[in-house]
Amino acid sequence: MADITEFTPNLPARTTESETPIQFARPGNLAAIIGRIEEVVEEETAGIRSDTSYDLKASNARKSRYLYELTRAMKGGSEVEFLEQHREGLIRLRQKLARNEAAILAHLSAVNEVAGLLRTAIQRAETDGTYSAVEFGRKG
Repeated sequence: MADITEFTPNLPARTTESETPIQFARPGNLAAIIGRIEEVVEEETAGIRSDTSYDLKASNARKSRYLYELTRAMKGGSEVEFLEQHREGLIRLRQKLARNEAAILAHLSAVNEVAGLLRTAIQRAETDGTYSAVEFGRKG
């Protein structure tokens, strides 16, 4: 069997986790990530409210990526320290998320209403009422 170093001559030597302690991300990095999350949430809220063809799937992908970055940046750090250092940013983000939630709920309500109207129109188009269950005294 070939020696693995033969295939990886330019790679740094592997280290074990105990040799390299995880450092808490610099506060500036966390602030930048929180800022990116705020931006995408604001963009999504505006898009939902104003653009009927807004790409929610792409927006959700961006939010997921930034939340993943935030999780990775916080790894190995103190949650209390994080909350203390980024209180203002987190309060702003919470407010933006509340507005975003309201916009999403309004959007979903509108979608449900349109779906109900379409369902009713399809049901009416499929039957002329002659042979419906309602005509025979059964509830449908």
